[in-house]
Amino acid sequence: MNNKNYASYLKHPVFKVASQIVTEKNLQAYVIGGFVRDLLLERPSKDIDIVVVGNGLDLAKECARILRVNKVSVFENFGTAQFKYKDLDVEFVGARKESYRQDSRKPIVENGTLEDDQNRRDFTINALALSLHADNFGDIIDPFNGLSDLEKGIIRTPLDPDITYSDDPLRMMRAIRFASQLGFKIENDSLNSILQNSERLSIISIERVMDELNKIILSHTPSRGFKLLNSTKLLHQFFPEMIALQGIETIDGKSHKDNFYHTLEVLDNISENTDNLWLRWAAIMHDIAKPPTKRFDQEIGWTFHGHEEFGARMTSKIFRRLKLPLDAKMKYVEKLVRLHLRPIALVKGTVSDSAVRRLLFEAGDDVDDLMTLCNADITSKNDFKVQKFKKNFDLVTQKLKAVEEKDRVRNFQPPISGQIIMEVFNLKPCNEIGTIKLKIKDAILEGTIENEYEPAFQYMLEIGKELGLKQ
Repeated sequence: MNNKNYASYLKHPVFKVASQIVTEKNLQAYVIGGFVRDLLLERPSKDIDIVVVGNGLDLAKECARILRVNKVSVFENFGTAQFKYKDLDVEFVGARKESYRQDSRKPIVENGTLEDDQNRRDFTINALALSLHADNFGDIIDPFNGLSDLEKGIIRTPLDPDITYSDDPLRMMRAIRFASQLGFKIENDSLNSILQNSERLSIISIERVMDELNKIILSHTPSRGFKLLNSTKLLHQFFPEMIALQGIETIDGKSHKDNFYHTLEVLDNISENTDNLWLRWAAIMHDIAKPPTKRFDQEIGWTFHGHEEFGARMTSKIFRRLKLPLDAKMKYVEKLVRLHLRPIALVKGTVSDSAVRRLLFEAGDDVDDLMTLCNADITSKNDFKVQKFKKNFDLVTQKLKAVEEKDRVRNFQPPISGQIIMEVFNLKPCNEIGTIKLKIKDAILEGTIENEYEPAFQYMLEIGKELGLKQ
């Protein structure tokens, strides 16, 4: 990163074509922002931003014509145009100057210079620009020492952070997202400013906040982002249930663990094994109901009875408030929260086939994800204890596989349908049909009968006889 010319990085046809047009028409145009940052960090990026001093729309249309791109999306009101070229999203915008009102993050925009455009950027590492004119193709324009910040791993605002964050409070979430994704440190003045301006986040739509939070959750070590969200009081603005997990209480010398930091440890553990956003959300939510279910018992100390069921019920309320999906994704998180203690309970006691069958039946196709969550939930400062627990947990995993292969109960449908019951006993829809189906299901899960049609049919006849039904 010491060489100040990066022409060798700009090999893509988009840059060559843009440079040719810019040079012929004697325009000023620059690759700017996240693409430059990721280029220099050697991170993959598929979003190219090109800023033009003047009209960006004309350059976009001309580039698209030469590259034989048929569709260009033009947004006249915003002075932007974009198109897809192969696997890249390319956006062109005129250089602009921005000013803000106190009650909105939507700026008042006017035409500006490259300097104006770089001033409005959120962070120094996102204000880097590479020239596309042939006379200085690949030269870097770095008015805020963003290159140095990139090398040192620092997140810093180009201008006074109080102005930057107050103007657009979403930038506070973005600062923490970049720190989490890149493993960078937020510069002290900037960090203090986020704390001072944290309540300004209220003017941002919860959808935009969640978009940034989900990117933090998907980062390599999400606990890093959550610790920053906590220390800057941003998390307090939208996720009070998670804040409530914090703290250790002691009575009669008996303490419980800090469930906030335990949750972050589980989240980091699970992130080593999955990129599934909703499985990571299940890790965040698995102990969310511990504060409202916390009780102290003189004999056994602290208890959180029923926190798994209570937490499952809290999931839909929290997802609704945070504008997260209320579809199958929410149901999936709900299910994992509800079941997350079940495999752990199997570890602690003698594992019976019927208990394993019931777990397989209730977890269905999500049983493997449930086991991943439960494995991540094994945390302790005592490494010997963790290893012993994980070894026992492996035995449960093996038992699950063995029972599934033998009894095929994952997502099973009882072999006797309601229609068969109605025909055999000459019934119309009634409660007895549900009773018979439930007893057959329980008998299969308990291992009383095999998961086959004939034994289930014979068992149905026995139940019918007990209920006084005639064939």
